[in-house]
Amino acid sequence: MCLAIPARVVELCDGDEAIVDLDGVRKRISLAMVEDVALGDYVIVHVGFALQKLDVEEAEATLALFRDIAAQQAGDAAAQPS
Repeated sequence: MCLAIPARVVELCDGDEAIVDLDGVRKRISLAMVEDVALGDYVIVHVGFALQKLDVEEAEATLALFRDIAAQQAGDAAAQPS
């Protein structure tokens, strides 16, 4: 199974690289497979490569789902007997 996540471009670097932010985690990625990426754009990232641009509404909805899943799992873990 593969997981690709939306991340916001916060810095454009030399060549085909950028820095993206995902909830405070920043990572340098390659933009070699995606055209016309600008600051503030969301891209789908998989193993350090942007695969495509994503509109803001879709990116934010997807990230909200990930946050909900994480919160639910944290609640489930806290409810487990030690």
